[in-house]
Amino acid sequence: MFTGLVEAMGRIEAMTDEEGGKRLAVRWDGLDAPLAIGESVAVNGCCLSVVATAPERFEVQAGPETLVRTNLGARKVGDPVNLERSVRVGDRLGGHFVQGHVDATAVLRERRREGEWEFFAFDVDPAWTVLMVDKGSIAVDGVSLTLVNVEPAGFSIMLIPHTLSVTTLGTLKPGDRVNIEADVLAKHVQKLLGQNR
Repeated sequence: MFTGLVEAMGRIEAMTDEEGGKRLAVRWDGLDAPLAIGESVAVNGCCLSVVATAPERFEVQAGPETLVRTNLGARKVGDPVNLERSVRVGDRLGGHFVQGHVDATAVLRERRREGEWEFFAFDVDPAWTVLMVDKGSIAVDGVSLTLVNVEPAGFSIMLIPHTLSVTTLGTLKPGDRVNIEADVLAKHVQKLLGQNR
């Protein structure tokens, strides 16, 4: 479980093809203590298990489902990624409940400045917008955000300068693909009401 409050912007140092998947080595500058083997880390919002660790560096494995459903399969060596360790009992929950289970990807359609803020509009499969509400929560590449507007096949968000500077969202340009995770509460309500996808 995560909060969607990104702790650091890391960088992919190496990628190795494995049978059906990939192994990623990620640099985390300023990490105060090595991660533990088996620890969960959100990489661009995708919950992955640490399989190797060193000071300011760790490795994870991404299987076929992860590579197909998320944007990690398209990442390259040198690309930045958002990083967050799993939440501990007793920690403040400043974002929202994020599982690290990416539902789909969305494509940035429009980006424009509005004063110090920036407006982002994304296109997404309409099957996912039924789980979104105006002013509700969404995780975009692991960042907990508030939805501005929800359309039949898209949604928009507004980002403050801090978020733009400390996450990968500041580097996005139209056509880029991001990971999205709908609010888990909405998914449970949908199932209870018998409206399965």
